[in-house]
Amino acid sequence: DGDSNRLGAFRPGTAVGPSGLRRARPVRGIRLSRAPAMAAAPLLAQPVRAFACPVRVYWEDTDAGGIVYYANYLKFMERARTEWLRTLGCDQALMLARDGVRLVVARAGVEFRRPARFDDRLEADVRMLKLRRASVELAQHVRNAGGALLCRAEVRIACIDAETFRPRPIPPSLQQELEIGY
Repeated sequence: DGDSNRLGAFRPGTAVGPSGLRRARPVRGIRLSRAPAMAAAPLLAQPVRAFACPVRVYWEDTDAGGIVYYANYLKFMERARTEWLRTLGCDQALMLARDGVRLVVARAGVEFRRPARFDDRLEADVRMLKLRRASVELAQHVRNAGGALLCRAEVRIACIDAETFRPRPIPPSLQQELEIGY
């Protein structure tokens, strides 16, 4: 389909496919590339291993259809990022008190591939792609117990001043741990 990489919008009367999902008709004039950043190779000189965090799907994570509500994949990825930072020795509360900075999500591009269901065992991973002075580019995936990809994302974490919300350099201690390339 030549329009497969256009941004779609649901319109009344849109056909429902065999998966039960509506097939969107494209909005003319708006084109998005097919996730070019997600397909790109890691930008670090040496490969960095992924950090993985186990996740269990609870009823609270699902919608009325019994599948994981899309926004909850972002929560699973947030948990993985937080645990990854802990393994690097990053205490975010201490960093706020000592350095006056916070780490925030500045950008997230997400692609949903397959649904997860109640009680599924999942794994959310984090892999660093690029380290900058005041931000970190990450690749994240959520997979089921069989290893099938359910969701993937590229996320930019920015370091900001807690008072002004303006960009600030990543504190030297965390910058050093990130440079080691967990």
